[in-house]
Order: sequence, then structure tokens, then C-alpha cells
Amino acid sequence: MYNRENQILEQYPFEVKQTVKGRGALICDTDKGLKILKEYRGSKGRAEFLYSLLKFLKEQGQERIDCIVKNKEEEAITIDTDGTAYIVRDWYEGKECDTKSREDVLRAVQQLADLHKMMREFPLEIPEYLKGKDDTLLLENEKHTRELKKVRNFVYSRKKKNDFEQEFLRSYDMFYQEAKKVIDLQKQELERTDTGSVYGICHGDYNQHNVIFTRQGTAVLNFERASYDVQAGDLGNFMRKIMEKHNWNMGLGVDMLDAYEQVRPMSPEEMKQLYIRLAYPEKFWKIANHYFNASKAWVCGRNLEKLEKIIGQNEARETFLLLMGKEL
Repeated sequence: MYNRENQILEQYPFEVKQTVKGRGALICDTDKGLKILKEYRGSKGRAEFLYSLLKFLKEQGQERIDCIVKNKEEEAITIDTDGTAYIVRDWYEGKECDTKSREDVLRAVQQLADLHKMMREFPLEIPEYLKGKDDTLLLENEKHTRELKKVRNFVYSRKKKNDFEQEFLRSYDMFYQEAKKVIDLQKQELERTDTGSVYGICHGDYNQHNVIFTRQGTAVLNFERASYDVQAGDLGNFMRKIMEKHNWNMGLGVDMLDAYEQVRPMSPEEMKQLYIRLAYPEKFWKIANHYFNASKAWVCGRNLEKLEKIIGQNEARETFLLLMGKEL
């Protein structure tokens, strides 16, 4: 494997001084700065799009973006002799965004807003296969809600119910009704909203692991899942994960919204899209889905802990969502 990686790196216009293994990749100290070599599973077209997007962001002032480095043949990906594709990107040393630090979280939110603003100015045509559809999230939420009902019917039919199953049944109606309300709102929005106004290029996987604070500033990494979709999806996914870790602290939630809007104000339609993403009981579905797909003969105690945690947090979550809803 070492020889294979060396053979790949020899095809790039830089000299490698030292390499270190990390996260399924090879971090390289080169005469042109830190680079990372990683296996690539996307298409050639997607790689070329990402190259253009990341180059554009850097030219617009996003200095610490993990731009793709083209090989000596000016290709964005390099194919090994066995057909495996690899990609080389710029890399940055620093500390990950600390989800316990309000300062880190707000800096990450502002960075996301700045990226969204810039990505709306991307001048090249977006490939059709990168464009999201208006009803994708609605169909996904409808599917998840049907799955919740399926799990509920299964649990209800069991004669001997363990602690997790009893707790699940007690909380089911509360979360199921939340899911139905969100789906109804989504249907209304599809009928009356110009959905095109909420679209832009999204990072696709914006989380604390992909935001690195360096001595020079903030770096954002791993754009492989970038797409043309509802940008509020990036913010919603990040906010939900952070809020779950902070017991849906209202003050933090408001500060995150303010931090984003200080850089890039959201339209009323975008706020509704954000609300939809935070209001659907995603975590409850994940726990139920994990239980249903695992062995029913032995239920991990961690599942019960997670379920009890989201039940305990739900009042604070609903209070924050109620505050958001008043602004819509």
C-alpha cells in the first residue's frame, strides 16, 4: 500500500517530505504546504465541479479551503493501476470546532453564512445531477414517519416488552404528532412558495469535524457532498446537532441564528425551511430505526439512554421551536 501511495504522489507537481496516516488518508508535508491523499468514490464530473467551486471560493477570499490539487496531467483525480481513484487536496493543521464552546460554535455558524453567500455567486452552470428536488425532504420525512408507525406496530404486538419498548410506546404519540405537523407544513410550503429562492450551493456535511481553527483563521474541509439544494439544510443540520448537545438552550439557539444573519440575512422562506428541518423529530426516528434494524433479543442500554435524553429535552426543544415559529 505504501508503494501504491508513493506511485500516486509521484504524479503530482510537488515534493513530499514526510507522510503521516490519518482518518483513512495520507497527510503529506510537501514543498507546497500540507496536502492530503484520499481514496475518491465520486465521478470525474463531480471532481471537476468541486475543483472549480473550491478554486472560486479561494479566489473570493476563503483562504483556508481544501482545494483539489490537479496532477501533472491536469486531472482532478488520479486512477491507480487497479482502477481505484484518488484525490489530493490542500490540508490545514488546527483544532476542530469544540461543540462545548459557544465562541467556536458561533464562529462556525458565521463561517457557514459567509460560504453560503459566496456560493450563491458561483458563476458556472450547476450539473443537473447535483440539483436537489423540491419534494426530496418531504418524501424522506414521509418515509421516516411510515417507518415510525411500523416500529410502533411491531413493539405494540410484542407480548413481553423491555424497558426501551415501554418508553418508546409512552413517547410515540408525542413525536408522531410532531412528525405529521411538519409534513403538513412541508406540503403547504411546496404549494405556495417559490422554492427556487431558497436554493444555493450547500456544503452537504457541515459539522464540527469539518471546521478547523488554525492560527491563520478558520478552515472548512470536505466538500465532497456539496450539492445545489436548500442552503438552510446546512444550517439546520449543524444547529440540530449542537442544540442536542446543549439541551436545546434557547439563548444559544438565538445566538446561532443571529450569528448567521449578521453575515447573511435569511428570507422568510428560508426561515421556514430551517424551522422544518429542526422541527421534524429526526433523533427519535434514528433511535427507533436503529432499534428496529438491530437484534430485538438484546437491546443496547445506550438506546434507552438516548431515548430518555431526547424525551427529557423535548420540552426545551418545543419552547425554542415555538419561539422560531412566532417569527415565521
